[in-house]
Amino acid sequence: MFERFHHEARQAVTLAQENARRLRHDVIGTEHILLGLLDQPESLSARVLRRHGLDHDGAYRSVVRLTPQKPGDALDAEALESIGIDLSAIREKVEAAFGPGALDRKPRTDRRGRVFGGFHIPFSPRAKKTLELSLREAINLKHNHIGDGHLLLGLMREGEGLGSKVLTDAGLDVATLRREVVTELGRPSRP
Repeated sequence: MFERFHHEARQAVTLAQENARRLRHDVIGTEHILLGLLDQPESLSARVLRRHGLDHDGAYRSVVRLTPQKPGDALDAEALESIGIDLSAIREKVEAAFGPGALDRKPRTDRRGRVFGGFHIPFSPRAKKTLELSLREAINLKHNHIGDGHLLLGLMREGEGLGSKVLTDAGLDVATLRREVVTELGRPSRP
């Protein structure tokens, strides 16, 4: 299926993984796909979502608010905050200088030295369903490729993941978004 992905769609998947890493999540979910789409400001998806008032920063804040922290993370952040250290600000600065995930732990190995829990983050079942639905959306529109717009259509069609919740919590009308994305996909691409 990935051979049908255009550059922006492939980039969205790559950025989804980076967002999952940055958020220290164990799987790539629909919320990470949404963030990956919004990470490309000139993409069709980001333009449409921005017109409706949702940008990467707003979506990122929603994802942070909607996902539970690991127990140790909250305690560490609270302890540092109590002495005037903002852990999220430090993480942002380090990642801006050294790239996403720069502070993440090295991969763990078993007794034989094999890596587990390494750099590849698996897709959640809902994220896999979103990718599958993006292919179906492309086929329904008689397109022989999958673009970032098809990924957004797949995410909206999946409708139950955290990515959809971020859209609805932001007050976006999914039916209107769908119509706009389909219209945009029907227009000739810009040079």
